[in-house]
Amino acid sequence: MIKIDKKTLEDLEFPTVLNQMSELCVTEPGREQVLSIKPFQEFSEIEPELLRLKEFTVSFEGDNKIPNHGFDPIFRELKLFSIENSTLEISGFRKILSISETTRILLKFFKKYEEFYIHLNAFSEEVNYTSIISDEINKKVNKYGEIKDEASIELGTIRRRLNVVKGKINSSFTKALSQYSQNDYLDDIRESVVENRRVLAVKAMHRKKVKGAVLGSSKTGSIVYIEPQETLEFANELSNLLYEEGEEIKRILKTLTEFARPYAELLASYQEYLTTMDVLYAKAKYALKINGVLPILTYKADGNNSEKKISLLEAYHPLLLISNNKRKQKTYPQSIELIPEKRIIVISGPNAGGKSITLKTVGLLQVMLQSGMLIPVKPQSEVSYFKRILTDIGDNQSIENHLSTYSYRLKKMNYFLKKCNKNTLFLIDEFGTGSDPELGGALAETFLEVFYERNAFGIITTHYTNLKLLANELPHAINANMQFDSRSLEPLYKLHLGEAGSSYTFEVAQKNGIPYSLINKAKKKIERGKVRFDKTIANLQKERSNLRKTSESLKSEEQKARIESKQLEEINARVQEKLESYQELFDANQKLISLGRKVDSLAEKYFNNKNKKQLIDEFMKLVMIENSKRKKLAPKVKKAVKAKKQKVIKEVAKKVEVIRERKKIEKEEARKLPPPKPKVTLKIGDRVRMIDGRAIGTIDTIEKNKAFVNYGTFTTNVSLSELEKV
Repeated sequence: MIKIDKKTLEDLEFPTVLNQMSELCVTEPGREQVLSIKPFQEFSEIEPELLRLKEFTVSFEGDNKIPNHGFDPIFRELKLFSIENSTLEISGFRKILSISETTRILLKFFKKYEEFYIHLNAFSEEVNYTSIISDEINKKVNKYGEIKDEASIELGTIRRRLNVVKGKINSSFTKALSQYSQNDYLDDIRESVVENRRVLAVKAMHRKKVKGAVLGSSKTGSIVYIEPQETLEFANELSNLLYEEGEEIKRILKTLTEFARPYAELLASYQEYLTTMDVLYAKAKYALKINGVLPILTYKADGNNSEKKISLLEAYHPLLLISNNKRKQKTYPQSIELIPEKRIIVISGPNAGGKSITLKTVGLLQVMLQSGMLIPVKPQSEVSYFKRILTDIGDNQSIENHLSTYSYRLKKMNYFLKKCNKNTLFLIDEFGTGSDPELGGALAETFLEVFYERNAFGIITTHYTNLKLLANELPHAINANMQFDSRSLEPLYKLHLGEAGSSYTFEVAQKNGIPYSLINKAKKKIERGKVRFDKTIANLQKERSNLRKTSESLKSEEQKARIESKQLEEINARVQEKLESYQELFDANQKLISLGRKVDSLAEKYFNNKNKKQLIDEFMKLVMIENSKRKKLAPKVKKAVKAKKQKVIKEVAKKVEVIRERKKIEKEEARKLPPPKPKVTLKIGDRVRMIDGRAIGTIDTIEKNKAFVNYGTFTTNVSLSELEKV
């Protein structure tokens, strides 16, 4: 069973988190339940809650959003159910109907999308739902919150009679209104309503001429409101019928109350279910606000200590994150690890460097997780469960018990000594302060040794040198410090594990304007070795800071070199592949040129001797020789060659498509250009050349659109459109 006391929760500011979360609820019972959240008592309850919450959080971004879960509480109605012969009002039944219908919609939704909302559906299936209550209420009450005419035979009869009487009243009133209006007995407004009854607005001077009951007059007394005699007898009948209607409605509500009374416990379970949904909704909304995630859960319920681990990567303090986001300021995350081999961390360094915030961040995130909340860390973070969390943070002077700060802290330490074990996480701020530094430090050292021997996990912050030395000597403890800029003495808000931190006492004093002579005098008053030790730590921190910067620079250069090397390898491979393909193309072209020459030789022989048989024999011989050179490929190789060809064809097709697109663009651009200059008309004897060629010839003759061009060694016919004058 997990035990975390109220003082620990207050030290870690957990109630402030709950206050912020409660503002995100949509119902009052949800708000109250959020404010009363405590860490779960059993390990078995924590993980299912976190998985349900994760599903709820994801639903905000998905298409299948969870339906509205809002409701009006029915605490008063449930209390009335427990009182014999009590009757609920119509408004009460409307609340019950709303809760019942909202529960039905949610249960149906989770069942429909059970593959997506696995854990929410499993939780919802525990609700024992029945539609009997809502069906019965719907039979009696309409959507406007009124009792239906069909609720009972008697009510239907009464309302039909009411309609008849109302009709008679309207008819008789209209008749009287018309009569007295013609006689000019009525004021300009003619009629009004008094005590829910329709009356004539009679001029005061004519009031005795109008028969009926006087129900009032205007403020000035110039108008008298009279209900005409013709409607009085119907009005009395209407009053009786309205009374009968009211009595029948009371009887129906009484019957409906008796019907619903046995289901009071079931209705209470519906309200509890919807309240839980509201709590999950608020937790999910808060998780989005702080970028909360579900880390890896490492601790097992069997209490195996080897499984216990806290590894928080880029963890934020939720309250600080929200506060800084409002002010648009940067929040610095912390990465911290507690494992069995390094289960106690001693954080040192100057004040205002972030030691306490780091301590509180670990404690608050642990409490939040054990209360079923998502936490602002990297998803790769690992977190275990602790059965007990002990804290000693802040100024703990007890006015009520007349205890000094140190006395109170000693009482705390005594409590720690009694409760501390392997399943405990302890967090102590400014460990050992409040008494004589040497004596208090020695006592604190002894306490730390006891916590260490009991295999407890913990983090402490301190300025005491002996505690830093002890953490360095204990194999399963480790020093840490909050980094400071040694020149500007500004905090960097970054935790560094492995080294103790200097308090920068004299450096901070000098920065704040304390005269150097006084600082030097103070240095002489304390042990020289202690100053040297603190100075050595400060120097080590400077060296480590420089090494860190150099290391980061080298890593960046190494990464850049790897990327460039990979790019060069890729370019080299592409160039090699192109060279090989060009070589294959060259060989193929050379082969085709050789073959072309042979065919040209055969053609020339045939041109001279016109021996067709010899031409065919030699051509067949040439074909046989070429075929003898071809290798018959194995099926697998053939398939590979075919695949390669197909690949080449696809690449060529892509290139062709690119060329087509380019040509298309060129044509479009050509259209926009001004028309070309008219060509010179060519005639016999002109020196010409082909538009894309270099050889120059003379036109011998022109026939139709073709010219016979003499190039000296040979003559050829060319289309006139392909020639240009030189």
